[in-house]
Amino acid sequence: MSTGTSTPSSSKTPISTSDTDIEQLLSREASAFQRELEVERILKAFKLNPYDILDIDESSKPEGIKRRYRQLSLFIHPDKTPHARAPDAFDLLKKAESELSDTAKREALDATIAEARLQLLRSHGFSTSTQDDDPKLRGLVPPFKVQLRAKVKDLLIEEEVRRRKAIKMNLANEGLEARKKEEEVATRKRKAEDDKTWEESRETRVDSWRSFNNTTKKKKKTKVQILG
Repeated sequence: MSTGTSTPSSSKTPISTSDTDIEQLLSREASAFQRELEVERILKAFKLNPYDILDIDESSKPEGIKRRYRQLSLFIHPDKTPHARAPDAFDLLKKAESELSDTAKREALDATIAEARLQLLRSHGFSTSTQDDDPKLRGLVPPFKVQLRAKVKDLLIEEEVRRRKAIKMNLANEGLEARKKEEEVATRKRKAEDDKTWEESRETRVDSWRSFNNTTKKKKKTKVQILG
């Protein structure tokens, strides 16, 4: 009989991570990183230009704008993005989509962009009918689109400054008008109080006048008697 003692196997099965698991992990990390980058891009975009916020071309159709908004809003949604300012970026996207969905606001923005383009073409000595694919524009440094974006930004800032000044002036005028009305009300109130006081003291004034007249007559009568 064999007296040898068999040693029980104490080896453990190593925990293995498949290539698929690693790829999925890296993919999730890359996706999270890209979401945070997109949040930063939106926050840094020029706030007065909704095209910049949505990172979309000015020629985009309404359905394209809505589709772009849905894509970005889902991509950087605060529930999916750990970035602390993801809610702010989300709100900016919504505001940009809302402004571009407003026909009047979009037409006004497009008119400003068109004006910026005309001014930029004139500054280079080009015809205002020059197309974007014209070879003359391709040789510009910085590129024409970069210059156009900067020009649009300048015009939008000018418009915003004018708008705020107009609001401030209107508020000042409204305040002046309100003060005038308050003064008119106060004047009418004082006049009403003066009239009331005058009316209430009427009897006193009449009595005083009668007393004065009677005293004067008595004095005159006394003088006449003395002279006689």
